[in-house]
Amino acid sequence: MFKIGDKVVYPMHGAGVIEAIEEKEVLGEKRQYYILRLPIGDMKVMIPISNCDDVGLRGIINRDEVPTVMGVLEGQTTVMSGNWNRRYRANLEKIKSGDIYEVAEVVRNLLTRDKEKGLSSGERKMLENARQILISELVLAAEMEESKARSLIDEVFA
Repeated sequence: MFKIGDKVVYPMHGAGVIEAIEEKEVLGEKRQYYILRLPIGDMKVMIPISNCDDVGLRGIINRDEVPTVMGVLEGQTTVMSGNWNRRYRANLEKIKSGDIYEVAEVVRNLLTRDKEKGLSSGERKMLENARQILISELVLAAEMEESKARSLIDEVFA
């Protein structure tokens, strides 16, 4: 169980800080919720504590793991399906996993593909989403500004 002030990752949405733990009644059912503030986009999300395992809520990586994430970005592009639908589904599964290394892999592979062949509008949107998720965790893990995290990623692909 997390506590107020913990930095966590909510897969598909990104990293944030638990601002409160509140009991709310939704659809006639009282439940405890984490109130999570996502710094990028300044969004607040309510997550039922009882669903945390199902949605994959996890603590953020520590500062020492940031170079490993950057290493994934700098690594070799993995072989992706030529069929855009299969490729899209495979990348979506990686993003849904909430694993920062898999999200970094999606960002790396899609940025590489964009340079080589271009991306469909769906894959372009997926790239932006994966990039935001990656940036949000880097911002909290390394305690850096969003612009610094963005430029770190950009430098890898420059």
